[in-house]
Order: sequence, then structure tokens, then C-alpha cells
Amino acid sequence: MGSKKTESLETLFETLDEVVQKLEKEEITLEESFILYQQGMELLKKCSETIDNVEKKVQLLDEKGEYHDF
Repeated sequence: MGSKKTESLETLFETLDEVVQKLEKEEITLEESFILYQQGMELLKKCSETIDNVEKKVQLLDEKGEYHDF
């Protein structure tokens, strides 16, 4: 893969919602559902990593609101 692009959490959730909508369609094949499932799991992993990064940044703020290196 090329460069690693960071997507916003909102974009990741929107894409995940699209995957779920596709999975809910009745005319989807078993193979397509497996592919979409894998995409969804990758999106969930990215969401979790993004949330973890935000939590770490929040934890670095002291009581005065000053930012400190982790």
C-alpha cells in the first residue's frame, strides 16, 4: 500500500454505516457478505485505534489544560 492516510472518526463511522447497510440487503451473496464483513472489521479496528489515540492525547492534559508529552 502507498501512504497511510488518516481518516476522521466521522468518515470512518459513515463508511462503516454504508457497509452495514449493504450487509442488510437481501440480494447479497455469501461471498459479498464475507468481503463486507472483513471491511467492517478493518473499519472497526481503525475506529478503535483513532479513539485510543484521542484518549491518550486527552490524558496528557494536566489540570491547568497544559499539554505534556506522553
